[in-house]
Amino acid sequence: MNALITLYNSVVAQVERRLEDQLPTLARFTFAATLLVYFWHSATLKFGDGLAGLFSPSLGAYAQIFPGAMEAAGWNVDNLSGFHTLVVLAGTWAEVLLPLAILLGLFTRLAALGMIGFIVVQSLTDLFAHGGIAHEGTLGAWFDRFSDSLILDQRLFWVAILIVLVVKGAGPLSLDRLLASRVNTGLAA
Repeated sequence: MNALITLYNSVVAQVERRLEDQLPTLARFTFAATLLVYFWHSATLKFGDGLAGLFSPSLGAYAQIFPGAMEAAGWNVDNLSGFHTLVVLAGTWAEVLLPLAILLGLFTRLAALGMIGFIVVQSLTDLFAHGGIAHEGTLGAWFDRFSDSLILDQRLFWVAILIVLVVKGAGPLSLDRLLASRVNTGLAA
């Protein structure tokens, strides 16, 4: 039995050593393949028209992020405060810049941490501002036989991938690694 455990440990250690650096790259690929376009598409729906729209959110952006405030304001953005505009702009730009940083592997740990915060806020907004908490399938439950709830099931996978990036960084195919090697080369000179 000891020989079997020793062989197992030896094989596992070799696999771990050879693939350890690849885990962050796989996490970034998974994020890009499944969530990058989702977030970018969501952001494009929040920008206003034309070039000025990059700094002037659409009516739908306010309605999506602040549905109760929009209803109270008679669906007139002019009746909202500058705070509402700043939050909508920050959220919209976060949906563009944070996924881009993860894709490029640039400041990956911070970008992944920012995305985790974004997903928490997005989930709370879906549950409480949009009434998803009233629909059993939206929140879902862990350890049940269903794997398709929007919040507890899907977003747990999203956050788990991002936690890998927070802990392990971007991996070898990243701007983070390139910048680190340039800084290390400059320090050695």
